Amino acid sequence: MKKTLIVPPMLVDLVANALASMDGVKFTDLDACPSCGGPVTGHDLRAKRFAVMLQKGEERLIRVYVKRFYCQRCGTLCYADAPFYPDTRLASPVVDLCLLLAQQMPFNQVAQHLRAMGIVVDRGTIRNYASRDFGTIPATELFGFLLPLSLLNLATFTLGRERRPIAGAEALAACGFPSAGRAAPHDGGAPEERDQRNEQEEKEERKAERQR
Repeated sequence: MKKTLIVPPMLVDLVANALASMDGVKFTDLDACPSCGGPVTGHDLRAKRFAVMLQKGEERLIRVYVKRFYCQRCGTLCYADAPFYPDTRLASPVVDLCLLLAQQMPFNQVAQHLRAMGIVVDRGTIRNYASRDFGTIPATELFGFLLPLSLLNLATFTLGRERRPIAGAEALAACGFPSAGRAAPHDGGAPEERDQRNEQEEKEERKAERQR
C-alpha cells in the first residue's frame, strides 16, 4: 500500500496562494544591457513558465510575462529583470524549494513532497538543479520543513491583497531576486537558443493541455 505523505494543509494553502497569485504578472523593467551596460529599447513580451501546480488532480500552468529588449550599443537581446535563474524552466522560488528539499532527501522523495504541496516537478529536473551551484539559499524552518525565504516572502506579500494586480517590481522584491551574494549559474546559451527552447516547451505544453 502506497504511503500518503502528510503535509500540513496550511502549508499547502500558503504555497498555492503564493504561486497562483503570480499568474499573468508582467516583468517589464531593465535599466541597462547586462552584457555591456548600454541603453536598451523594448522589443516584445514573452510568456515564461513560473510554476506547474496540481489542483484537484489537474495540472495548472502558472505563466508570467517577461519583456525583452535590444541593446542599442551591442545589439544583445536581453530580458527584463525577473525571478528566474539562467537556464531554468521554473521560477527561482520553486528552484530554491527543490534545492532545499534535495539537501534533506532523495530526488524521488523531493518530487513526492512537492506534489503533496501542490507543485509538479519531475525527478530529472530536481537532479539537474541539485547538480548546479546556485549559492546559499536563505531559508527558515516552518511546518517541519526547511523552506526558502523567496517562497515565504512571496506568500506573505500576496496575503491580503484582495485580488489587486501585482506589479512585477513588487513580486521581484518579494522573491528577493537577485539576492546579494547568490552565485549566478552559467548563462545557458545565447538568447536566441534559449528562446527556441522556450518556444518548443510552450508548444509541448499547449499540445498536452489540448489533449486533456
